[in-house]
Amino acid sequence: MQRQRVIIRTIGVATAVALAATACGPQKTEPAASASSVSSSPTAGASPEASPSTDDKPGEASASPSASASASASPSASPSPSVKQIMANGDENEQVRELQARLRQLKLMSVAPTGFYGSKTTAAVKSFQSKNGLNATGSVDEATWKKIEGASKKPTADELRPSTVNEVDAPDPRCMQGRVMCISKESRTLAWMIDGKVVSTMDVRFGSENTPTREGVFNVGWKAKEWTSTLYHTPMPYAMFFSGGQAVHYSADFAARGYSGASHGCVNVRDKGKLSALFDQVQVGDKVVVYW
Repeated sequence: MQRQRVIIRTIGVATAVALAATACGPQKTEPAASASSVSSSPTAGASPEASPSTDDKPGEASASPSASASASASPSASPSPSVKQIMANGDENEQVRELQARLRQLKLMSVAPTGFYGSKTTAAVKSFQSKNGLNATGSVDEATWKKIEGASKKPTADELRPSTVNEVDAPDPRCMQGRVMCISKESRTLAWMIDGKVVSTMDVRFGSENTPTREGVFNVGWKAKEWTSTLYHTPMPYAMFFSGGQAVHYSADFAARGYSGASHGCVNVRDKGKLSALFDQVQVGDKVVVYW
């Protein structure tokens, strides 16, 4: 009888370890599998990695290199020989970043400024020009730039370089009280909130459709600054476990591959510096809300 109790207790410990096994780490996705996991997300089409700069680079379907070159270099592409273009499709500099931030203020762009003038910026400029009685070329000449400056204010540092590439969702009502990691699957963002106020935000990625990140209200059960997945043997720095083996943690794979990959259920963060600061603030017992 004593031996039977020892055996049962040993099995119980092994089960607890198995439940706590860190079932995370980057998935090794085949091209087809990667596509299916991305397409399962409602926002997959807006993935920053589908268009790394959040505005199409030359060579992509919507931004023809020849169109870009003719717009920026050929005098015949100008509305008239006397009008000088100061920004056009294909340009990449800090003035373009300011342009994008101003267009975002005017609700003509929803993506974060990147400094690259691609198809999204061209469309936003055309829209502004049409609404303001200007020749809708999609390129910025001096008249267009002056009008944009007059209609907007000088962007702040945070507007020029927002804390997330993805636009943060409106917080779930369950995030409005106490200390909460408020994690939106729709916007793919994590907002650290205290008493209804957003303290910091960061981009996140989730598990694939085969190993989904659980949704609901949880609590941080335990933390580990340095941890390695016991199932996949991949590093999980700054891990904050909230549901069995699922945790919020830094992912080098997410930082490198973005949304072309997925986790095995964990909430991946790609900004190590931001997560390090968050890790120091979050306490065991703090609430975690994962929602659509």
